[in-house]
Amino acid sequence: MTIKRNIVLILIFSCFLQVVQAKKKYPYQDPSLDVKTRVDDLLGRMTLDEKVAQLHQGSVSSKLEDEKVTEQVIKTTFGDKSIGTLASPFIHSENIAIVYNKVQRYLVEDTRLGIPALLIAETLHGHLAIGATVFPQSIAVGATWNTELTHKMGIAIAKEASSVGVKQALAPVLDLSKDQRYGRVEECYGEDPYLVSRMGVAYITGMQGNTPQAIGSQNVMCMAKHFAAYSVPNGGINLGPALIGERELRTYHLPSFEAAVKEAKVASIMPSYNELDGVPAHSNPFLLHDILRKEWGFDGFVFSDYEGIDMLHYFQKVAKDRKDAALQSIKAGVDLEAPNDDCYSNLKELIKENKVDISLIDRSVRRVLEAKFKAGLFENPYVDAKMVKKVMKQKKHVALSQSIAEEAVVLLKNKNNVLPLKSNNLKVALCGPNADKVQFGDYSYSKRKEDGVTLYEGLTNKLGTSQVLYTEGCDLTNQNRGGFDQAIANAAKSDVVVVAVGGTSAILSGIGWGGGTSDINTCGEGFDRATLGLPGVQLDLVKELKKAGKPVIVVMINGRGYSIPWLKENVDGIVEAWYPGEKGGDAIANILLGKVNPSGKLPVTLVRTAGHSPSNYNYKPSGHGYYHKPGTPQRPGRDYVFSSPAPLYAFGYGLSYTRFDINNLKITKQKYNQNDTIHFSVSVRNKGIMDGKEVIQVYVNDKYSSVTTPVQALKAFKKVAIKRGQSKTIEFSIPVSELHLINREMKKEVEAGEFEIQIGNSSDNILVRKNIEVL
Repeated sequence: MTIKRNIVLILIFSCFLQVVQAKKKYPYQDPSLDVKTRVDDLLGRMTLDEKVAQLHQGSVSSKLEDEKVTEQVIKTTFGDKSIGTLASPFIHSENIAIVYNKVQRYLVEDTRLGIPALLIAETLHGHLAIGATVFPQSIAVGATWNTELTHKMGIAIAKEASSVGVKQALAPVLDLSKDQRYGRVEECYGEDPYLVSRMGVAYITGMQGNTPQAIGSQNVMCMAKHFAAYSVPNGGINLGPALIGERELRTYHLPSFEAAVKEAKVASIMPSYNELDGVPAHSNPFLLHDILRKEWGFDGFVFSDYEGIDMLHYFQKVAKDRKDAALQSIKAGVDLEAPNDDCYSNLKELIKENKVDISLIDRSVRRVLEAKFKAGLFENPYVDAKMVKKVMKQKKHVALSQSIAEEAVVLLKNKNNVLPLKSNNLKVALCGPNADKVQFGDYSYSKRKEDGVTLYEGLTNKLGTSQVLYTEGCDLTNQNRGGFDQAIANAAKSDVVVVAVGGTSAILSGIGWGGGTSDINTCGEGFDRATLGLPGVQLDLVKELKKAGKPVIVVMINGRGYSIPWLKENVDGIVEAWYPGEKGGDAIANILLGKVNPSGKLPVTLVRTAGHSPSNYNYKPSGHGYYHKPGTPQRPGRDYVFSSPAPLYAFGYGLSYTRFDINNLKITKQKYNQNDTIHFSVSVRNKGIMDGKEVIQVYVNDKYSSVTTPVQALKAFKKVAIKRGQSKTIEFSIPVSELHLINREMKKEVEAGEFEIQIGNSSDNILVRKNIEVL
């Protein structure tokens, strides 16, 4: 009996080996071979239909029932061909893994060549799935000026997203938030190309890991978007034309993407919806080939923004139909169409008509396949769904979210040191539409209080409910003042008033998952504004509370830079908290109560009115006018008649509960050659009574140049922690090549001449400066 059983086992094992060998009989299935060899082999075996199928995205999201997918749905959806990318459904994290495995198993085991799909997902400030950690929104991350925290956030997001099968992220956003009217300001790291590039590189290397040619099991490939100049639409209206020239494009809007490609080795690029000089990005070979491929050597794939190709026809009117749109995009260099194949389904017919050469198809398919091989999908196409719950919301991830939120808070005003609050027997009147709501920002899965910590919860966690008198006071956007009386009554019975104002952003809960609120959205994609004051009657509420005679502290929880001149002049304290993630309430409370010293700095300029926007710190010498006699309503002038072009709060500005002194600038030499590096240092001393962190900011001014250059441009920064009474020497190194401009031939050039090094803790508070000369 034992002999017969052994014979049976041997036969079974032999059959198993034959099956395995059969599945591994082609070179593309051999992991010992290099990626190029494997891609060449696989590409040579593919039919035209199979190739075209790799150039679009598939989805089963709309066909799920109770977050499950059936075998019949999968078979009907995909037929006998695999696809390029698979959209991650907006469901609970652990169920994403189950659905992914089921779809992927079909593609790998039941299609002819067994090509796995690349699962894509939004990961702007956390994996967009129910149960994932919600980190502060990107504008808040930029306000930390802390690349180390940003890098750690990328690692954490990648671990959570990869656990469900995601291998391609639709992030980061490397646009510049130069115009605060634009609704997607919140998705950007800031208005400055150097700050954005440093944050972007930190995020990408955290997500992708240190070996971009072989993405690890807990890493995710990144997609830099939106390429390019998407965030400066005419009038601040989303998807509008970018009315800029090539020099401005290269000076401001391309550096962050160039850093992502050359330094971080980003895996993919998403073109922007907008047009440049009449040419939409999705049909622009100057952007997608000349700059991206030829100049920068990008070797990843280009993924269309959703409906970006179709928009060439129905929105921007440069293509007569979808077939023409496909022709323009594939020629320009868009490799894959998302969210479906509305246009690229015409590629096969275009080849038959000799309008598209098969080499263009092969080029794009090769790029998509290379990404899949680098991601290890041919060897490891599935995930362990049972592990998802152990990865999501790990304590260290949630703690990191709070740390980022705490470092993102910018203290804008602190009259008579009203902050930090003294917690002993303090009675706080808390009100405002965002006092007891979570606001995570767009590309979040929820607005439910259960998924985060509100400011009310944060304060009562620290003080107890007896010390906090709460009432909402007013709504975010309506004109109802019915709640004012109770807020005023609470103020009269309290020692200090805290008003949580701001906005709310559109999230995907609108399609029926994750939970939301009935609030009118004031920010996010497509929610642009013509005014920049507090929405609704929020300012009126603050004005009434000020009459109570108690100190008033305003906490802004929002996604764009507001215009708040009345608040600056009249309230006692102003705190900018942005959208602070799921632990936002605890983080803000820690700042207000002095358990954490604020260290955030503005990543954008706060303008006086919407009429001043866009207005940024790195303006040209003529950018603030010629007459320099700014007026007021009482005393009209010029540049402007009734106002000043100066910012309300400058880029890089942010107060602390302690005082820092920056001095003793030492530069190794005064004259430099083109290939040199400028080495210098400054001394920073904490002269206050509290430990804290300061951001040392280094700006450069090109004194005279062949084309106009900014009055100052950020070239380096460091965030340093210094204990009270102590000093540190902070060293910097800037390659002379970083002093380049875009010359009249549209080339980078470092011109000989004099440059001023400016160092301070804000763009408008330069404390030490020294000139150097480039030979």
